[in-house]
Amino acid sequence: MAEPILQTQKLTVTAGTRTLVREANLSIPEKKVFGFIGPSGAGKSTLLKSINRLVELTPNLRVTGQVLFHGKPVYGSGTDPDALRARIGILFQQPVVFPKSIYQNVIFGVKHLGEIPRREWPEAAERALREAALWNEVKDRLKQPALRLSVGQQQRLCLARTLASKPEVVLMDEPTSALDPKSTEAIEELMLRLKEHHTLVVVTHNLRQARKVADELAFVGVRDGVGQVLCTGTAENVLGNTSVSELEDFLCCQ
Repeated sequence: MAEPILQTQKLTVTAGTRTLVREANLSIPEKKVFGFIGPSGAGKSTLLKSINRLVELTPNLRVTGQVLFHGKPVYGSGTDPDALRARIGILFQQPVVFPKSIYQNVIFGVKHLGEIPRREWPEAAERALREAALWNEVKDRLKQPALRLSVGQQQRLCLARTLASKPEVVLMDEPTSALDPKSTEAIEELMLRLKEHHTLVVVTHNLRQARKVADELAFVGVRDGVGQVLCTGTAENVLGNTSVSELEDFLCCQ
């Protein structure tokens, strides 16, 4: 059996004296879509952002336990957070588009990291835009403001910016919740294609989406007032599980 690309071991996140997520143990396989489902406020987004240490940018949050990437701990003085986030990129719920051109948006991360020579930026931008299924729509207007794009196109542009750094893992925090049905379908089809070369970890409230794209799921529920991973497994097994009362209640409300 292949080693997981990501693991969490007793991962706990606290805000002051309040525990947001308690002792989450996860094993995420390579080149699959791994989904988080669960009610609002259970800590799914917090858990997701703990994987690439983005949680550290929120004041007063403290992480204990461990995240392993290829078996090596990501928390500690030996890890460069910027380099880590290039390998484990993230796509947010709302498109984060800079007031720059389409091209400058795509190469923003590559430019910041400085690992790709300037002469290779156009090639990196085209590759990323093609991978995000946006190249044919924008190839003739790369110098135009990115804010002129539709919301669905902006979300794919943000995905292209993430992909430009050639990440092994792409974290997605409810990437379609702000999109119309057509744009949502486009992102879902992209997820299924992207897992050929990347591992995807997706937070979603949409059970139809979870059934469609996720190979494995983790149900993050609230027990004793604290977010906890209460059930993991294949999407089919988790969505058919009747032994976890919190999961059963969640599914009944959808």
